Amino acid sequence: MSDYDEYDEDAGPSVGTYEGDRHPDTQVRHGHGKAVLPNGDKYEGDYVDGQRHGKGIYKFKNGTRYEGEYVNNKKHGQGTFYYPDGSIYEGSWVDDVRSGNGKYTYANGDVYDGEWVSGVKEGNGVYTYKQTGLKYQGTWSKGVKSGQGSIAYPGMSYTGGFTDDQPLGAGLFKFDAGYQQAGEYIVSTDQGEGMVEEDDPKQITKWIGQTLAMMS
Repeated sequence: MSDYDEYDEDAGPSVGTYEGDRHPDTQVRHGHGKAVLPNGDKYEGDYVDGQRHGKGIYKFKNGTRYEGEYVNNKKHGQGTFYYPDGSIYEGSWVDDVRSGNGKYTYANGDVYDGEWVSGVKEGNGVYTYKQTGLKYQGTWSKGVKSGQGSIAYPGMSYTGGFTDDQPLGAGLFKFDAGYQQAGEYIVSTDQGEGMVEEDDPKQITKWIGQTLAMMS
């Protein structure tokens, strides 16, 4: 199975139409070939004993496509996936899902370049927001910022802890003008009625800063 059900590749037996090499003994697809699958998808690339294995290009009938390596009918190794909304993932795959190091360019122009586990951002990575130019560099867990990280803003930067995609705990702002401010982000107790929806458990945090000091 792929990481998105709507983009599952046809993993059925040797049906549909096929042009290419076959195993001399078993006559199954073996070597290089082109196939049109029963669901309308197309594949051109390497086969081993009837399965996609090696390098190939898989084109889904909706225009989505994958170009890269396969092992036993699954995306595995290095490959690039072009999504129908214009997003692109370039990097490592394990058992049909994004795992390892990879770069994901989102449809809105944002870019994440870093580690993945089982299809989600996990480990170290850099996320760049196209619209604002902000850049987060640090650790991720289950797809959100978590652990130690830093954010580069115009004219300043922040380094500290993150929890559930938000800054939380001790941190330090550094300003290009030569100043710095230590402090901490805490959970705000003044969130206002109705500001936090029941289906959105994220808390609102606020910065409690110490006195500005010159950077040494």
